Order: sequence, then C-alpha cells, then structure tokens
Amino acid sequence: MYNSLRMRDIASQIHPQTNLAAHETVGPTIMARGEGAYVYDDDGKQYIEGMSGLWCAALGMSEKRLVDAATRQLNTLPYYQNFAHRATEPAIELSERLLKIAPVPMSKVLFQSSGSEANDTAVKLAWYYFHAQGKPEKKKIIARNRGYHGTSIGSASITGLPHLHREFNLPLPGFLHVTCPHFYREGRPGETEEDFSTRLAEELDALIVAEGPDTVAAFFAEPAMGTGGVVIPPKTYFEKIQKVLKKHDVLLVADEVITGFGRTGAWWGSQTFGLEPDMITCAKALTAAYMPLSAVLLSERLYAGMKAQSEKIGVFGHGYTYGAHPVACAVGVEALRIYEEDGIIDGVAALGERMAEGMLPLAEHPLVGEVRGVGLMWGVEIVRDKRTREAFPADMQFGIGIQNRAFENGLVCRSLGTAIAFAPPLISTPEQIDAVVSRFRDALDRSLDAYLAGGGRLGE
Repeated sequence: MYNSLRMRDIASQIHPQTNLAAHETVGPTIMARGEGAYVYDDDGKQYIEGMSGLWCAALGMSEKRLVDAATRQLNTLPYYQNFAHRATEPAIELSERLLKIAPVPMSKVLFQSSGSEANDTAVKLAWYYFHAQGKPEKKKIIARNRGYHGTSIGSASITGLPHLHREFNLPLPGFLHVTCPHFYREGRPGETEEDFSTRLAEELDALIVAEGPDTVAAFFAEPAMGTGGVVIPPKTYFEKIQKVLKKHDVLLVADEVITGFGRTGAWWGSQTFGLEPDMITCAKALTAAYMPLSAVLLSERLYAGMKAQSEKIGVFGHGYTYGAHPVACAVGVEALRIYEEDGIIDGVAALGERMAEGMLPLAEHPLVGEVRGVGLMWGVEIVRDKRTREAFPADMQFGIGIQNRAFENGLVCRSLGTAIAFAPPLISTPEQIDAVVSRFRDALDRSLDAYLAGGGRLGE
C-alpha cells in the first residue's frame, strides 16, 4: 500500500498551508531536481519556478559556488554554537558584510534559522530594550492586516491573515492590526493615493493614542507585502507612517524576509521605499535558500540598551542552537559575494522592466482588476467584476484553479487571497520571464473559458 513515494508521503508527512484532508486524496507533486530557474518532478516534467520556491531561491537551483561553500565548511567545522563567547569565522564575516550593506547604519547582527524566528526575536528585543529604558509597559506590537511575518506563536500574532489565527488561539493579547495599505482594495471613492496614505497614518496615530503611547513598543512592516498578495505601498505611505512612529517613540521593524537581497531591484526594500528602520529582519535570499538562516540587524540605540540590560541581569538570556550555524553562514557569505560580484542585483531592474512589459497589459484581461509589482515581485488581482472590483467568492477557489492551470502549463505561481503572485529567481533570463507571462496568460484564458462554459457570468 505504501510502496510509492506519493503514498509514503500521505502516510507520513504533514504539509503546511495545505488542506490536510484533500491531500490524502490529491497527494503530492514530488520535485526531484532543479537547474537554474527550472525544477523537474519525478516524472521528468519541467516547470519554471515562478515563485523562487517560497520567494527564496534567488540564485536558482544549481549554483555550484553555494554548494562548494557548504561543502568546504562541512569538511572544516560542520557545527559550532555561538553561546557564551564562542564564535566562528563565517558568522563574523557574514555579520560584517550585512552591516556594510545595511540600508541605514546598524550596529550588530543576531542570527536565527528562519524568518519566523527572526520576527519573534525582534519582538523580544523590542521588549528587552524598553525594559532597559525603564518602560516595561511599552510592549504592544502593531502590524497591518494581510501582513505576513511568520507562523510561530509570536510571528503569527504579528501576521494579519485570519487563517493563521483561526482556532490557534491567536493573535496573542497585545498584538494589534491596522488597515492594509492596498489602495485598490482599501481606497475610498475620490481618494488619491496620498489621501489614502494620510488616512492610514491618522488611523495609526489614533490607535497609538487610544492604547497609550507608553504601551506601544514597535510597528512591523514589510516594505512591500508578499504573502498578503504583493501589496506595493501607496505614495507617501512610509513617509507619513514614520512620522507617527517617531512622534510616539515606537520602533520600526522592517521585515525584509522577502524583500531583502535584490527582490525589489535594490539590496533592500527599505531602500526602494524609503524606510529608516530600528531593526531589520531578513532570511530567504540571505542564503538563496540553500541553507536555513535568518538575521536581525539592530541599531546602535537598541544594542546600547540591550548591553546595559544584560550587564544588569548578568546575561543576555536568548539564543538558538542553530543560530549562526557555520555552514549556513558560509553559504550566506558566498551568496552575498555572488549578488555583488556577478551583478545580480544590478540586473533585477532590467528583468523587472521586462516583466512589467508582459504583466501590465494583463490588466485588460476580463478576469484582472489590477496588476502591481516592483523588481521581480508581482501580483495580479483576480476579479469577477472589473467595474465594482468584486472578487470571486472564497469558496469557489477560483485563484487556485488559475494556479493549477498554470502548473499544468509548467509554471509555478501562487494563489494568495484574491491575487496570483510571482517572484522568479533573480538569475532568470529575459526569455524565461517572457515564458512566465505567456504561460500565465494561457492559464487565465483557459480559466475564463471554463468559467463561462459552466454558466458563470462576469460583471458588466
């Protein structure tokens, strides 16, 4: 009964972000190998990996320099911990490199293994810092609806997606959410983008005042929202939000887990959208996903408070067994070298323009309400009525149907709410970018044909 890989998977493994009952019937698609921007299933079928895995395989699936970096370190020192004054050369070098390329001056780096751990850690550090300032009540965390910051207990509480909360007893108390900065969905009739940004800044200010500024520690924001549907901030948004945060001494944490290391066309999304964070969390493309690794970058202001607090207590009581893992750090060092030496990040702008040339005309398609994106991070909003912007009912899973038809076409993309998301590897060729667009356009057309043939109607 369990002699095939598919049956063995169903019998043994839980798949995140999956309908577990449906999986027992559908089973997995088993990916067997990868090469550049392509992955191949165990039947040999080729797919363009239009999501870089989970936004992370920025250098594709066959970068030998990363494999060699890991192998060298495995043969030298395969593991060591960094508790209690221990260190390794790869962790030191990667820390130095991250501080050198940081979008604003940063003082220190703290390593973890995942983006969720990094955001959990950032919450703890904000609390620790304000204890050092004699403000222990300053501990509430504010984020945005549809923001994504992870799925651990703390990071899922920051996240503003209901399905990550439902029946998990989340979010925890003290985690608050404000309006998603998606102008297409949240803007009011007659409101300009600048007016919308003003309203959201006023909403944030009012929430901080209502809760008490002496109780609010930090505001978490992705420079461009990823899993919430690729939401690009409206004009003047972060300029106005940051004024509110500074007014109330609320820390800004830039979640660069998706946007860091070239995804938006700059080293950091904070550079693209003008953020000046107190902390930066990053992961994913930090190692191009070849090893699990994340980092929190901290300003000198925060580090000084943490140092004083640890001196008072006698120890900085935080850490992970695999934090600053030497193999992961060695791969991270090599990934940063490749981004810089091979001009990878410099090349994103041209690839992004190529993708825009293909994607933006899709706005005329009967099923598309909006096309939005930056660099190699794009979202296509799916609607039933272009005039009213009505979405398809969630129980129809219309976006999943489009995603599945694209998969049949040999394209990996991802249905996220009412949008379809794309994040191809930064090493994609112009021809591969064109193929992403053409294969997706075909999936749209086939989805429309099937819907109309089944008696469905679009809005006028």
